[in-house]
Amino acid sequence: MATLSDVARRAGVSPATASRVINGSSKPVTEELRERVLAAVAELQYVPNAHAQLLARSHRSAVGVIVHDVSDPYFAEITRGLQRVATDQGRLLMICNSYRDPDRELEYVELLRGHQVAALILAGSGYHDEAFTRQLNEKLAAYGATGGRVAVIGRHEHSGDAVMPDNRTGGYLAGRELCELGHRTIGVVAGPRILTTTTDRLAGLRQALVEQGRDLPERRIRYAEFDRDGGAEATARLLDADPELTAIVALNDSMAIGALATLRARSLAVPQRVSVIGFDDMPIARDVTPALTTVRLPLVDMGVRAMSLVLGAEAVSPRVEVLPAELVRRDTTGPAARAATGSAPRARRADPAS
Repeated sequence: MATLSDVARRAGVSPATASRVINGSSKPVTEELRERVLAAVAELQYVPNAHAQLLARSHRSAVGVIVHDVSDPYFAEITRGLQRVATDQGRLLMICNSYRDPDRELEYVELLRGHQVAALILAGSGYHDEAFTRQLNEKLAAYGATGGRVAVIGRHEHSGDAVMPDNRTGGYLAGRELCELGHRTIGVVAGPRILTTTTDRLAGLRQALVEQGRDLPERRIRYAEFDRDGGAEATARLLDADPELTAIVALNDSMAIGALATLRARSLAVPQRVSVIGFDDMPIARDVTPALTTVRLPLVDMGVRAMSLVLGAEAVSPRVEVLPAELVRRDTTGPAARAATGSAPRARRADPAS
């Protein structure tokens, strides 16, 4: 079995330097030396002494959380769940906003590791970026080697504990609903292409449309930031390109609210002229006028489950918990406008108490 001295010798560094890297010391170590030590750890399959890990972890009281933007209602709700469990267990949360910048996420992993947090939770979407994914996994492996616990929320190319919202099924439910209401000309207001959340929600939506004999050409998809202004601007571009759209799927509720604003500014009645479906079911969705039909994800529960995984008993193999999506019918969806004077599809009533 490899020892710390073996790792230091293989990396060509002193045992003290190897220890700083492996144990996440806040003392500075150059990136070149850090990479050499981590490579030696991987090659030798070095496992730190379990008793030393226990001692190191015993004084750690904080949990690090990296979110894309805590002011985003999606992450605010997840954070509520994280905070609930952390508070019950006497833990302090250290929350970092990456603003969907992969490089900043890598920096925060190093920063939180240097602070020797007891656990680390990545609460944002994964990225379609192989170089970033490789670097992230290396840094998380080094953190785990010191006794740190890791969980992710959303789809990441990371082998470890994960809480997965069923984004694909959610997209499918939105698409099926609009098809059953007779819509054929459907536009999509999507988030950034690089995010796995965008990919998964689009894939489910597209599957539902294909099953119903509809298509979703790229010209009816507009990508923008996952916020209100992004939704408003993307909706304007969709309508300029195809004024005959009868429905819009926004891949989060903030974007859906922006879509409603653009439709209102253009005097296009919702849902009589254009139906709108959002995604997430953030608290304001039921209070806008008209109340937003959306796909509900159990956002608070996602936070609760992720924090429970990292603070609970360790498992032998990675655990993946998939939390369900459900459609919540409110007032922004109705039969396709073109069918309103003929054999219109059956109108759906809003779900009670939603």
